Amino acid sequence: MVSYPAFYEGARYGLEPKYSENSASLSPFVGYNLPSGTFGFPSNPQTANQIDAVSKKISTGARTIEVSGVSLSGGQAQMDLMDNIPKQQFKEIARLKKLAGVDLTFHGPLVEPTGVSRQGWDESQRMHAQRQMFSAVERAHDLGKNTVVTFHASNGLPETETYEYDKFGNAVLKEVMVVDEHGGRFMHVDVPKKEHFTGQTPDPYKSIEKQNEDAWFKQLQGIAFHAYQGEGIIEGALQKKSDGSDQDSTQKENLLQLYKLHLEGKEDEIKKAAGNNEFGNLLIERMQNIVHGDVYLRDAYRDLRNLYDSAYDAAERNVQSKDANKRAEAEDALKKLNKFKEEIAPQLKTIENPENLDKFSKEIVRGVNVLRSIAPPRTVKPLREFAIDKASDTFSNVAFDAYEKFGNKAPIISVENPPVGMGLSSGQDLRELVKESQRKFIDRAKEKGISESEAKKQAENLIGVTWDVGHINMMRKHGAKDEQILEQTEKVAPYVKHIHLSDNFGLEHTELPMGMGNVPIKKHEEILRKQFKEKFKQIKQIVETGSWFRNFNNVTPFAETLEAFGSAIYPMKMASYWNSTRGGSSPYFSGYGRILPDINFSTYGAGFSSLPAELGGQVAGTRSRLSGTPSE
Repeated sequence: MVSYPAFYEGARYGLEPKYSENSASLSPFVGYNLPSGTFGFPSNPQTANQIDAVSKKISTGARTIEVSGVSLSGGQAQMDLMDNIPKQQFKEIARLKKLAGVDLTFHGPLVEPTGVSRQGWDESQRMHAQRQMFSAVERAHDLGKNTVVTFHASNGLPETETYEYDKFGNAVLKEVMVVDEHGGRFMHVDVPKKEHFTGQTPDPYKSIEKQNEDAWFKQLQGIAFHAYQGEGIIEGALQKKSDGSDQDSTQKENLLQLYKLHLEGKEDEIKKAAGNNEFGNLLIERMQNIVHGDVYLRDAYRDLRNLYDSAYDAAERNVQSKDANKRAEAEDALKKLNKFKEEIAPQLKTIENPENLDKFSKEIVRGVNVLRSIAPPRTVKPLREFAIDKASDTFSNVAFDAYEKFGNKAPIISVENPPVGMGLSSGQDLRELVKESQRKFIDRAKEKGISESEAKKQAENLIGVTWDVGHINMMRKHGAKDEQILEQTEKVAPYVKHIHLSDNFGLEHTELPMGMGNVPIKKHEEILRKQFKEKFKQIKQIVETGSWFRNFNNVTPFAETLEAFGSAIYPMKMASYWNSTRGGSSPYFSGYGRILPDINFSTYGAGFSSLPAELGGQVAGTRSRLSGTPSE
């Protein structure tokens, strides 16, 4: 049963200067009239009984319900709610949708689409997130054709770039996050300070590139040093006597024979072979020098192979790059690396034999020179670039797999901006993420034989943005004003397919009904309406008010939303409006007054129904439809 809270809102004064504009000084009216059918509400995200949760939301009068597949418990339990909803419920909810004549959307579980975890990044984690998301999409398909399914752009990813806004509204970059792609570890990079001598502030991204180059050449230098060091020690042991004269071939053979016994772990036989005399002790000493030098060579060889693999992996990734220069560099690198591998591979079986230690060192140095000749691989890259790449893999794969399975009835993948302070939270981030996801969708579709025009059409239809105006309002904690916040809406507007409405004061992730914080919703709506014109009516706007729901008796703020948006009371879209009428006369719980004629109560009312008088539940006066006027 629907109930509305009875609480005292404060007096409203007709002589207030803003009365003529807002009808009441204390009204939350946002200055933008929208019809009541525009708004939808999420079902209770704290229960797996989503049939009951959806039914209760329908009873509020809402035309659109967002079914919750997301748990509010946080941490590792985000899939718990999703996996506790029986699959039969989704089909039953779809029947309820037809019966009640409402629309349904779906909020998927909060998972991290990039594959980032507390331990760093791992491709297996990304694949796990992709499977979780596709499982949610499969179940959302049961709710109806092209159901909008919302997933967060990130959930646990740190803020990739931290900006602060100065008093003039200029964004000043304060910190950049980078990732070691090979190891999956994250690091903070402080933005270089202004140089007093030059009067300039170094570009942090150029500093990252320089860091890559320096690290690469330093590693190569270390390998070359160890190779030369090992070669020198071995040559000294094999070529020279203690007096500086050359050794003969017999002594070399004896040394190498002792070294082979060492490699085989036959230490007792070494003493027998060398002889228990001064000359034998000298041979053992020189053999130990060979062992020492060989350790240097093998360390250098191991490091060379690791760097070779890093360079090869980076080149393979960059061959697919959209940047023509990066592709050309990657193709050149692969050509040189493959040539070196082909030349050295036949020798690998013999090059590590004791007789070939001199060749071993030279081939290591040759490998170092090959790696020096290619562009340094970007082992450390900006986290933002990395996150967009990995998240777009996930979103494009989920969307395409859904298209392959369900065709033109596939659910729409709508990527939501998380609260500011988490990764990929800006309009620019979402714009680039969606564009890259659509591009990868198109590439996969073309590989499957789908025409480019059809692939582009489906990519644009099936991948878009859920724009949360409350989340982007949290830019205020970094000093942003309305102008900077609205710029983000303008950037993402062409890709918006769904809207989440919540209000806050820009400092914490609170969710209040619109008009109760400082979200400039009127201007947000105007930007989006200008983008879509008449099609804007098709976009669902879901009122997400978790803070209100928890703190005010679990009541859906439908009435507060209608008041905030000044929705028309009558279908003709003419006066009166909820913002000017609510609280204007005798109270109807929170102020709508007695709106039914008296005859209704005597004809239809019945005390046992527990309905409020305004809805005909209580009998007016002393008369009753059942008994008439009782006798004295």
